[in-house]
Amino acid sequence: MLWYHYLFGGVLIVASIVITVIVLMQEGRSSNLSGVIGGNTDSFAGKSKGMTNEKKLERITKWFIVVFFILVLAAFLVFLFV
Repeated sequence: MLWYHYLFGGVLIVASIVITVIVLMQEGRSSNLSGVIGGNTDSFAGKSKGMTNEKKLERITKWFIVVFFILVLAAFLVFLFV
């Protein structure tokens, strides 16, 4: 194996761990529904701030997944043709 095999492998492992951690940091979709049914009394300001953080995590997750996909595609092409 050449040096770039290890480089791609290491970067992909780190990227997959980062994606896993970011996804685990997000709230589940069912928590919003249970708050509505149970009569959750959060203030509007608290909900707004929580949604902003949640949206940031979703955006970060999407970007990391796009970068991960591009890395996998690049690694495949490099391993195939080099």
